[in-house]
Amino acid sequence: MNHKIAPSLLAANFSNLAKDMEMINQSEADWLHIDIMDGVFVPNISFGFPVLEHVVKLTTKPLDVHLMIVNPEKFIPQVKALGAYTMNVHYEACIHLHRVIQQIREAGMRPAVTINPATSVALLSDIINEVYMVLVMSVNPGFGGQKFIEHTVVKVKELRALINSTGSKALIEVDGGVNLETGARLLEAGADALVAGNAVFAASDPVDMVHQLKAL
Repeated sequence: MNHKIAPSLLAANFSNLAKDMEMINQSEADWLHIDIMDGVFVPNISFGFPVLEHVVKLTTKPLDVHLMIVNPEKFIPQVKALGAYTMNVHYEACIHLHRVIQQIREAGMRPAVTINPATSVALLSDIINEVYMVLVMSVNPGFGGQKFIEHTVVKVKELRALINSTGSKALIEVDGGVNLETGARLLEAGADALVAGNAVFAASDPVDMVHQLKAL
């Protein structure tokens, strides 16, 4: 039960956001996962900072902000202004990843790097000791409700081996198609944090679902 559970805001009911945020506040969730999409890096647009400024007022959970956008470094000040706990940027979106990681840390946030399903874990060897966390996408980013990519379990094992061999303290987070069944296998493979969208917000009892995920 030491692993983290991060319900994904993307799956919340935006017509009654206050109710959903209160539900998350009452649950055992550790973080609130926020996906920001630009319609360029991924084929969808989610929500921007004006909306998130209201979300911040509704939640008591630390923010795990995931930028699925090009040039994410431009928005470090805005993410910091939200009071984010972690700032996640994509390996594929950052030409100068080491510099961006440094800038996130200098802004007072915990830097995290995300890899898409087709990106090899081996590419993180030069940055693994610089990040607080690695987010492994278990679906192709851009939309919620996608089917879990089975190879992710192998990637989590590879990433755990890389972390152990380098002495890194990085956490492993997984996002996409996470439910009780896939979540259990991911944790067994070495994951430390699970992002869950539909599994939580579409459940008949979302608070209990968070409890079950936390108890895996």
